[in-house]
Amino acid sequence: MSKLDKILVPFDFSEASVNALEYAVHFVGPNRSSQVVALYVGVMPISEREEKELNGNFLKILGGFHSKVKKQPVLACVSGNVIETILVTQVVQNADLIIMGTMGDKTTDEAITNTSKLVLEANCPVISIPYGCDIKEPKKIALVMGKEEVEDKGVLNMLMSIAGAFNSKIHVLTIYKESVYAENVGSERTEHLLQYYLEHFYEEHMFQKNEDIEQGILDYINGKGIDMLAILPRNHSVMSTPSEGRLTKLLTLHSEIPVLALD
Repeated sequence: MSKLDKILVPFDFSEASVNALEYAVHFVGPNRSSQVVALYVGVMPISEREEKELNGNFLKILGGFHSKVKKQPVLACVSGNVIETILVTQVVQNADLIIMGTMGDKTTDEAITNTSKLVLEANCPVISIPYGCDIKEPKKIALVMGKEEVEDKGVLNMLMSIAGAFNSKIHVLTIYKESVYAENVGSERTEHLLQYYLEHFYEEHMFQKNEDIEQGILDYINGKGIDMLAILPRNHSVMSTPSEGRLTKLLTLHSEIPVLALD
């Protein structure tokens, strides 16, 4: 299973980033040794005086959180292009997970946010935290799967680590635009693999028909009271044709619960 030793939280003091930081602190909790690193990326080089002021403001924000952690979260201040700097820092810091806040945009299907860009470009798991979502443990996780088999079972490691940490139940969801019956018949091998890899966290595999796949996912989330949505972006796919990640972008824009992109 994946480690959760270090979590990187892009942080610019906006409401969305403060919300993501609070989620990360609650996610780690008082009994885990994970280190939370908040990353502030400035456009221009940051002076010592500015860094000291940023750290002071950061500590004030931490002091207002209800949840406490074993290791005090730290603020790292750097300058550069936001997405590139986050990606480089994740590698340099050897962070196991990125948790990033987003304001989302439910009025459009076309907006490109820093969060949606990061989710598609990162080579590690990313949890996007929509502003205003409930900060709670992910006890019920929905894993969205299409017709394709999982190319690398290792991408499920972070999902298993989270499920193990919170004793979560994993609900697998497959939405089809066409005949559910035809796809259901061919899913026996996938079903065995899911039961094997997801172990005792596996709850069910639901097949639902909906012409609008995103809406079908969101309806399922609301109907089942899901706490976290897990997706497998195919834009880095090797064995099958990579996708442009449109569904991933839509879900990070429109979801009202945290979205875990497994990579």
